[in-house]
Amino acid sequence: MRRSRLFAYVSSLLLAAGAVLTGTTAAQASQLAATGGYVALGDSYSSGLGAGSYIGSSGDCKRSTKAYPYLWAAAHSPSSFAFTACSGARTGDVLSGQLGPLNSATAFVSISIGGNDAGFSDVMTTCVLQSNSSCLSRIATAKAYVDSTLPGKLDSVYSAIRAKAPSARVVVLGYPRFYKLGTTCVGLSETKRKAINDAADYLDTAIAKRAANHGYAYGDVRTTFTGHEICSGSSWLHSLNWLNIGESYHPTAGGQSGGYLPVLSSLD
Repeated sequence: MRRSRLFAYVSSLLLAAGAVLTGTTAAQASQLAATGGYVALGDSYSSGLGAGSYIGSSGDCKRSTKAYPYLWAAAHSPSSFAFTACSGARTGDVLSGQLGPLNSATAFVSISIGGNDAGFSDVMTTCVLQSNSSCLSRIATAKAYVDSTLPGKLDSVYSAIRAKAPSARVVVLGYPRFYKLGTTCVGLSETKRKAINDAADYLDTAIAKRAANHGYAYGDVRTTFTGHEICSGSSWLHSLNWLNIGESYHPTAGGQSGGYLPVLSSLD
């Protein structure tokens, strides 16, 4: 009987401690949001192309109220929220047109960038319309660019963010693998699908390395998208859509809320 009472007492203490720790973590996240603004930078994977519910004033940038930055801001109520991510953006576009809202009071920054620099659209066009060998050749060219040129471009963006927002926590988000392999699926050959997945891994590795070198957190979304790739039967990515080419191979609303948002939230 005494042991039971002792066990119950110790258990209650542990539960109370856990509640305190959880409350502290939540308070820290709320404090981050309250003490400074949030700025969301990047390309179409951050703007929300493919998720629908586009903000009219965003025009061709296709910023969505279902995109992970918008969802994070709605959940955390930062003191200010600037959403400058834009569909089609490259590193140069971030430098020339997205950094304006950053300042010394900015507390939190998120960004996905690099895919368009590496030729994402051209790679997918080649792989959809041409042979296996042409697809593999175009991917090899993209990988060479990722090795030789992209690191310097990412460094320029990451350094510019730190210069304008010296106290901000910066989270760099990667890209998902597109395809579930080893399944029967209409469309590209297994050879092409595997090569495209490998290219995504290659790009993510390069981005993660540059982010780490700048002291930024890296968000790997490949884990959350696992089981939700194209050909999975429960895809969070649009496949080729001839009626809306621009949304092809971009996250759906489910991909933004279930694939990207949890990763960002775990690193805020």
